[in-house]
Amino acid sequence: MTQTVRRIVTLAVLCPSLAFAADPADAVAKGARPKLIFPPTVDLSGDPARQVVIAAGTPTIYQGHPTTVLLPDGRTIFCVWTINHGGPLGPMKRSDDGGRTWGDLLPVPENWKTTRNCPTIYRLTNPSGVARLFVFAGSGPGGDMHQAYSDDDGKTWTPMKGNGLVGVMPFCTIVPIEGGKRLLGLTNIRRPGETRELRSNVLAQSLSTDGGFTWSPWRIVLDLPGLKPCEPWVVRSPDGRQLLCLIRENEKRAALKMTSDDEGRTWSAATPLPPGLFGDRHTARYAPDGRLVVVFRDTGGDYGSPTSPHFVGWVGRYDDIVNGRDGQYRVKLLHSHRGGDNGYPGLELLPDGTFVATTYIKYREGPEKNSVVSTRFKLAETDRLAGGR
Repeated sequence: MTQTVRRIVTLAVLCPSLAFAADPADAVAKGARPKLIFPPTVDLSGDPARQVVIAAGTPTIYQGHPTTVLLPDGRTIFCVWTINHGGPLGPMKRSDDGGRTWGDLLPVPENWKTTRNCPTIYRLTNPSGVARLFVFAGSGPGGDMHQAYSDDDGKTWTPMKGNGLVGVMPFCTIVPIEGGKRLLGLTNIRRPGETRELRSNVLAQSLSTDGGFTWSPWRIVLDLPGLKPCEPWVVRSPDGRQLLCLIRENEKRAALKMTSDDEGRTWSAATPLPPGLFGDRHTARYAPDGRLVVVFRDTGGDYGSPTSPHFVGWVGRYDDIVNGRDGQYRVKLLHSHRGGDNGYPGLELLPDGTFVATTYIKYREGPEKNSVVSTRFKLAETDRLAGGR
């Protein structure tokens, strides 16, 4: 059975020992989680030859919260991020060689600096087939989400302008639906009527019929009192018939999933992801062989994850996630020297099968604050290191 909003949910992960109700007084307290089995891990984090620093942190400058977009030429990547944690927008760079090297900061309108919080960048296509680049900001003057666009593949950009949607984050995911007739955008917002101090999150979605210029009012699609779902990512099934939403959860730290079989009109009940996907801010892409690669901040430490709280990737198949299986293996991509302060990744697939995963992270010891860093890998490499698992 599906329904738009699930207000009470019981969660179970693989075995009855990890079943808990969405209740703040739940017996599964922080620091007392049951220990689970996690997939084997391939460790690439100690290989600096794979790593490219896009924006270096300094003792006084914190580079945070990047996302990326790859253009259809298969080599041009744009990266946007903030200065300070959830701070002002403005920094943007372009790579013309698939992320191996990056140019100087690109010029953007001055009012981008008046917008804040975790920018996201997308290439969005309208029903007529015209594509534009869009950057979304969590909030700007007036408190609503702001957005800007480029008509010329990122050479020039419009000023930021409010789109009327008030929330916590910009769109964390946008996917075309109904054969490209509409765009479906999801993010997390405060529960209506509650204060910021309560920090209660619900998931909401909005639709665009004009390629991203205008958006419908929020419709709440997941509300779990006692839990704090946020930062969704939607990936379509290989046969195109289903949408899978991967969801960060801030209370139990056991990430969630839900599915839709009708293009987002209704969603299934939320259930936990397999332990190997316990994490924040998932970003997923299909590999050339049909497997799914998901990158995220590992939050499974309380459940026994050996790679928490670092930047990791998961390798498996769509059906593994839907059916509660933990895939093949994980990849430790970058080691965080500042705990869980990393993630918000971009993930791009180049024509030669190279994945370029980008995050903000304190990637080495020293006085420097977080940097924006990317790392590169192919599944042919990680498969060999995983020993054919």
